[in-house]
Amino acid sequence: MNPSIFIILLTTLILGTMLVITSSHWLLAWIGFEMNMMAFIPIMMKTPSPRATEASTKYLLTQATASALLMMAIIINLMYSGQWTITKLFNPTASTLMTVALAIKLGLAPFHFWVPEVTQGIPLTTGLILLTWQKLAPLSILYQISPSINLYLMLIMSLLSILIGGWGGLNQTQLRKIMAYSSIAHMGWMTTILPYSPTLMLLNLLIYITMTFTMFMLFIQNSTTTTLSLAQTWNKTPIITTLTMLTLLSMGGLPPLSGFMPKWMIIQELTKNDLLIMPTFMAITALLNLYFYMRLTYSTALTLFPSTNNMKMKWQFYPTKRATLLPTAIVISTMLLPLTPMLSILL
Repeated sequence: MNPSIFIILLTTLILGTMLVITSSHWLLAWIGFEMNMMAFIPIMMKTPSPRATEASTKYLLTQATASALLMMAIIINLMYSGQWTITKLFNPTASTLMTVALAIKLGLAPFHFWVPEVTQGIPLTTGLILLTWQKLAPLSILYQISPSINLYLMLIMSLLSILIGGWGGLNQTQLRKIMAYSSIAHMGWMTTILPYSPTLMLLNLLIYITMTFTMFMLFIQNSTTTTLSLAQTWNKTPIITTLTMLTLLSMGGLPPLSGFMPKWMIIQELTKNDLLIMPTFMAITALLNLYFYMRLTYSTALTLFPSTNNMKMKWQFYPTKRATLLPTAIVISTMLLPLTPMLSILL
C-alpha cells in the first residue's frame, strides 16, 4: 500500500474514534463510527490475501449490521424524546437496541463469532489495532449511556462473554485466536462493572490495552503466530521469552502482577453492591483464561525445544526490528499492583 494512502487511512481511523468520544450528538457519533469502519477495512487488506479479504468482509457485515441497529435505536429515541443528546436515553426499546448494537461492535457474547475469525485473518499489527483502538469508540458510548442501560441484558452478555472467552481459547494453538478470546473475556469483565462503576471500567480498559499492546509487540518482535513458533524462541531471545511469560501471567490476573488489580477491584466493587454469586462465577471462569495463558507460558519459557546444536544459544545478529515502547509497556503491564491504593482513592 502507498505510504501516503496508509497515513490518510490511519488519520481517518483516529479522527473517527475521536469524533465518537468527544461528541454529545447522536448523528455525529454515528458518523464517527462509519468513518472508523470505512478507514479500517482497507488497513485490514494492506497485505492482500484471500484470508484478509474474508476477514474484511466478515468485519464489514457485522459492523454494518451493528451500525444499522444503532441508527434504528437513535431514531426510536428521537421519536420518543425529540432530541439527539447521547446522555438522554429514555426509551427502553431504544436502550436495549443500542446495547445490542454496541455489543456487536465490541464482540460481546453471543455476538462474538466474528472476533476470532477476523483477528486470525489479518496481520499482527492490524490485529493489535482491532483488539485495542477499535474498542474505544463503543465503550465510550456505553460509558455515556451507562445509567440507562438494561442492567440484566448487560450482565447476561457480560457473564456469557467471560465464560466463552475462557472456553473458546482452551483448544487453540493460533496466538491471534487466543488473543481474540482473551479480548472477549476482558470485554466481559469491563461491561460487568460498567453499570456499577464506569470509572473502574475505564481503568480496566487502560490496563487491558497496555497488556494487549505489550503481548502483540512481543509477538511481532519474535514473528510468532503459533504456539509452536513461540516455543522456539527460548534460544534466540531468552530475555524476551521471560518477559512474554510474565506478561501472559499478568493477563491471566495473577498477583503480584498488574492484571490482578482490575479483577481485584471489580470483585470488590461487586461485593460492595451485595452481589456474591456473580463475582464468584466470574472468578471461577477466569481460571479457564488462566489455564490457556499457563499453557502458553509452559510452551514458551518452561520447556526446552529439541535442538541439534552443541551450543544451546543461536548465533545472534543485530536485531532489525524496533521495539517501539516495549520496555515501558512491559513495566506497566507487570508492575502496577503497588499503585492500587492510590487508584482506589481516585476512583
